[in-house]
Amino acid sequence: MQDPNPFRPPVARRSFLSRYLLTPLALVLAACTGRPASNSSATSQRVQARLAPTPASSDGGKDEVTAPQIEGPYFKPASPLRTSLRELGLGGVPLLVKGRVVTVTGQPIAHALLDFWHADANGVYDNAGFRLRGHQYTDSQGQYVLETIVPGFYDPRTRHIHVKVQAPHQAMLTTQLYFPGEARNATDGFFDPKLLLKVQEASSGKVATFQFVLP
Repeated sequence: MQDPNPFRPPVARRSFLSRYLLTPLALVLAACTGRPASNSSATSQRVQARLAPTPASSDGGKDEVTAPQIEGPYFKPASPLRTSLRELGLGGVPLLVKGRVVTVTGQPIAHALLDFWHADANGVYDNAGFRLRGHQYTDSQGQYVLETIVPGFYDPRTRHIHVKVQAPHQAMLTTQLYFPGEARNATDGFFDPKLLLKVQEASSGKVATFQFVLP
């Protein structure tokens, strides 16, 4: 098509490339933002300041699988299905344990089995019945909630809660959860700091959280 303006001087292809395609990035950014161009170092610093830091992760963004531990001598199968192990006449400091069961990539595992058991406030297990024993399943978001009490300790063990965790149709993980700040943690041969609960004081007792990671 003929140029309707015959007085416009022609633009050479080389001149066009030089003028537009080789324009410094800082000038392009300045044109878009309406701000004057500056040196590339200052521009880089401004861009980095606007970006949130990438969260730290290990193994290419995968979480570490929860460490297994021994079952111990006091496990009993066929515990009741319940989320509260508290009952009338049971002494001890109330404890609420909550968290999630997830995969190594952080995906929640729905309907995962959790079977809890532990000693009473005096460090005694109920081996005749099912006091302080019970199992439950995670919800659609992989969440669980357990109402219980802070267990006592017995020689040579520190305070701990036993638990079995199993994703649907997968292998069972058997482990134990521990309490921070316990003097006996230093002398208990099974204690693992990776299995520490995060415990906070509450008006009604203590609240603890723990996330189980399954392979």
